[in-house]
Amino acid sequence: MKHAVLITGASSGIGHASARLFARKGYDLILVGRNQDALKELEEELSFINVEVLSVVKDLSKKHAVEELYEMLKEYPIEILMNNAGFGDYGKFLESDYRKNRDMIRVNILALTEMTYRFGKLMVERGKGKILNVASIAGLCPGPYMNVYYATKAYVLSFSEAMAEELKGTGVTCTCLCPGPTQTNFWQRANVTASPIMKFFKPDTADHVAYKGVEGLMKKRVVVFNNVSGQLLNLAVRVMPRVVIRKSVGFMNGRR
Repeated sequence: MKHAVLITGASSGIGHASARLFARKGYDLILVGRNQDALKELEEELSFINVEVLSVVKDLSKKHAVEELYEMLKEYPIEILMNNAGFGDYGKFLESDYRKNRDMIRVNILALTEMTYRFGKLMVERGKGKILNVASIAGLCPGPYMNVYYATKAYVLSFSEAMAEELKGTGVTCTCLCPGPTQTNFWQRANVTASPIMKFFKPDTADHVAYKGVEGLMKKRVVVFNNVSGQLLNLAVRVMPRVVIRKSVGFMNGRR
């Protein structure tokens, strides 16, 4: 490999769509995900493009998963890191499965942080690189009935903005993609398929979200929204009282 992109959560959705975009730009790919069949299918699809593809089956909720991944890949010329792996859940926190919340924090926060630390250090040593962290418009506000998920994405957004500032002058950039609802299997896995929020924020295609993320990354933007609704929400949370935001999101998430 000469110019590699490392993508977590590449089995489906935004990560899957981003892999295609990077391949068309001539990047070799390292695809990480839990679904071996889906990774193999994507690898075969990309075989028609003149790029090298390496698939790695790894569950990032496991304790030493990132360390194992780093030891396996640290010698590869990774120029772009896309921390896309993540998932959510629906329901009142005190009535939820705590193990699922724990794994959500491990994937959405801990794995992303460790991936950024380990591979980011290699990029700084080389004097070049790009990091794309996938958050969500959920990270802009508190989210009753999906509170752990919203909180993890708030962390990703804050962490990424701070990283972007710290990395100035190193040759490495950090971009945070904050998509709204997207047509992926995320909503099925989170047990949210009939939420009114899907009416207020019409689901975008994974292909378009990936395009906006990759475009923003290449233009060295710090925060990227895939549509106007995300930009409007970003403005609303700055001018509206927090109690109004909190109750509004709780109302939308709470109606089934």
